[in-house]
Amino acid sequence: MTRPLTMQSFIAPAGAPALLPVSHAQGIYIWDSSGRRFIDGSSGAVCSTVGHANPRVMAAAREQLDKVSFAYARAWESTADTGLVERLARWSGFGLDSAFFVSGGSEAVEASLKFARQVAVSRGQTGRWKVVSRMPSYHGSTLGALSVTGDDVFGGVFRPMMAAHPKIPAPLTYRVPQGHDVDSYGRFCAEALETTILQERADTILAFIMEPVGGTATGALVAPDAYHAMVREICDRHGVLLIYDEVMSCVGRAGKFLAAQYWPQARPDIVALAKGLGGGYTPLGALLTSAALVDEVRAAGGFAHGHTYAANPMSCAIGCAVVDEVIERDLIGNSARMGRVLRESLESLKATCPLVGDVRGRGLQLAVEIVADQVSKRPLPPESRGVERLREWCIEHGLVLLTRRTSGGRFGEWLMIGPPLIVTEPQIEEVVNAFARGLRSFQEELTRAGLVRLG
Repeated sequence: MTRPLTMQSFIAPAGAPALLPVSHAQGIYIWDSSGRRFIDGSSGAVCSTVGHANPRVMAAAREQLDKVSFAYARAWESTADTGLVERLARWSGFGLDSAFFVSGGSEAVEASLKFARQVAVSRGQTGRWKVVSRMPSYHGSTLGALSVTGDDVFGGVFRPMMAAHPKIPAPLTYRVPQGHDVDSYGRFCAEALETTILQERADTILAFIMEPVGGTATGALVAPDAYHAMVREICDRHGVLLIYDEVMSCVGRAGKFLAAQYWPQARPDIVALAKGLGGGYTPLGALLTSAALVDEVRAAGGFAHGHTYAANPMSCAIGCAVVDEVIERDLIGNSARMGRVLRESLESLKATCPLVGDVRGRGLQLAVEIVADQVSKRPLPPESRGVERLREWCIEHGLVLLTRRTSGGRFGEWLMIGPPLIVTEPQIEEVVNAFARGLRSFQEELTRAGLVRLG
């Protein structure tokens, strides 16, 4: 009999290091089976909003389990479903008062794309199907979400199976092209949206999708304020729907309930939520939009979309508890405050460690980009294994972080640093100290191997 393989065996390349054997978790910490404690420095995949083993969330799950764990959404409506819609409508603003619940971020983006298409069709605009997105960007792993993702690695082998959608440059703030500063490049990238709409013909463009605070492709990228207003004006001028991918930045992660609230003049038409909405306790995502758009689709026959676990009562009950915990404990305010403390500490680290090239983000959605040289922004050589090796060193020092080399390193490499929103100032110090030790160990390794000369 062959050895049975887990999901991790599917996704890990041959020769990859063994995974940590998890035992239990509490607050911002996770223990392995040997009893060693680690800081959950990136909230897993930036999803653990209220920390591990939260009493309110666990009680809500048990209470809902005692009532009903599953009720098919095409036949039943639960108080958990309606309660979560009401909470999202109250705290999101922008008139975003209607939600379609799914099981995660990729599904939320997929649903948002399909909903946008049905809005256009309901208006008789059947020629609108193209979705403009940014390069680089990441919007999910389903074929539809991948088709609007701007990343050479993520598309890869699946590209022949996907529709080709237009891409425009992302308004990068660190690796800014020669001849531009951050603000002028932001304007250039916004103008590229209008140029692309006109080149492709406006009556073929359905939507523009973007992350207001970058996630898996751009590592907490935040564009200049003017960029957001320009994008909204361009979309309005050409009848294009604006979709915000807030899978990572939602429910307080970026220091607001939605990151969109930083730019009230740039109201999105549709928002995709996930990750922190379920808080790491359950698979949960949402398409968030206005009742006015939903009514247009309903008048044309209803939303032709669905999943078995859509609006699952267990997941929605957990989502209600997560949102209540975030609001009642002012974890949004804590995210903003601790985010400032964390960023200041990381900036101080940058002044003493030549590997740190950039610190960026909002709230507790921060990223550190690493380089071989701060002045030239030259990336580390591929043989150093960059952020992968730095992540391993951080684990040695008791800190687990999410890392990424965008498009195989074409747009740099970085680590996401964002502990759960319950983090305290002394715990921020723990995070930064462990990260600093990981950086020093990695720097010593690079120096010994002669891979880089760090000043």
